[in-house]
Amino acid sequence: MTTALHNLQLISDGVITSGKAILIDGEKIIDVIDDSAIPQDFNKIDLNGANVAPGLIDLQIYGSGGKLFGGKPEVSALERMEEDLLGQGTVGFFACIATNSDDIVEQGIAAAKAYRETAKGNFLGLHLEGPFLNSVKRGAHPEKYIKKGTMDLVRRWIESADGVIKMMTIAPELQDQEVVDYLNDHGVILSSGHSNATYQQGKTFLNNPVKAVTHLFNAMPPMHHREPGYIPAIFEEKPYTSIVNDGVHVDFTMVRLAKRELGDKLFFITDAVTTATEGTYQHVFSGDRYSMPDGTLSGSCLTMLKAVQNGVEHVGITLAEAINMASLYPAQLASLPTKGKIAAGYDADLIVFNAAFEVQATVFKGDYLTK
Repeated sequence: MTTALHNLQLISDGVITSGKAILIDGEKIIDVIDDSAIPQDFNKIDLNGANVAPGLIDLQIYGSGGKLFGGKPEVSALERMEEDLLGQGTVGFFACIATNSDDIVEQGIAAAKAYRETAKGNFLGLHLEGPFLNSVKRGAHPEKYIKKGTMDLVRRWIESADGVIKMMTIAPELQDQEVVDYLNDHGVILSSGHSNATYQQGKTFLNNPVKAVTHLFNAMPPMHHREPGYIPAIFEEKPYTSIVNDGVHVDFTMVRLAKRELGDKLFFITDAVTTATEGTYQHVFSGDRYSMPDGTLSGSCLTMLKAVQNGVEHVGITLAEAINMASLYPAQLASLPTKGKIAAGYDADLIVFNAAFEVQATVFKGDYLTK
């Protein structure tokens, strides 16, 4: 069925415009035209001045609604995430598994492959955050499972995954080049995180071939005037860089600094978890954050739209640019060429929200899904 969304404020590619209508045929946007020019045979949906933006994309999330896929990787946890995230306007996500035993990682790979066959479509694959990290910057990741990558292990995981592993966070300074090259050659997005790299090491591997950085400022050495450390290398090389924009994991002043330095390479993730009372990661919620039982700060309680709102209200980023950071830029990193913009030929995956940043509807594969 052909549908026209109209009477809206359109936010796409860094621009906000009014008086436009979005024409949808099946799962695709076929045109963006003046409101007054909608063909008579289109089913019209009046959005009463609401904001409409490309659907949001979260490249790092562990769980939702009491099911922590990252700790207990089951098909039911992926089902819960898909449902919950669609309701939040997130039309694409990488389900994340943290540093854990080989058995848990392999259970996650098996669950992801099984679910891929029946998924609604916003589950895009796995992000393995670990176990190939630097224990000096482990954060909430248990040291007993952190290790150096080996060719035998990465080959086993990649071959068994059949393409479902999309991204890996590693400490590149500790890995053999053949492991890094193998992962890169097999289409895995390599992201540096939980790393203790020096400035010089960062200059060597960033964008060569490590093209991303995981949760800027968290679990990495701080800047120092006599030992600049890794962060200035990130600012200079400008890889795609994620940040947890909640004011807890990173102060908003530092988000502002990062945006100034990284421009269109800085993007939002939630790194969100959910309450869990079993397994390696037992997340306890207290007020505005999740922590491990020992008090170590763990994942966030963000949604992607809340990250956008924080960007506008606390960092000083324009609404159109904050939307880019939650849609276009992660789509570019994840090589999703038909997501992140509202234009002819792009997927009809959209978020509809009001001035108070409340989701009113999600358009997914052309279907208008109300809250």
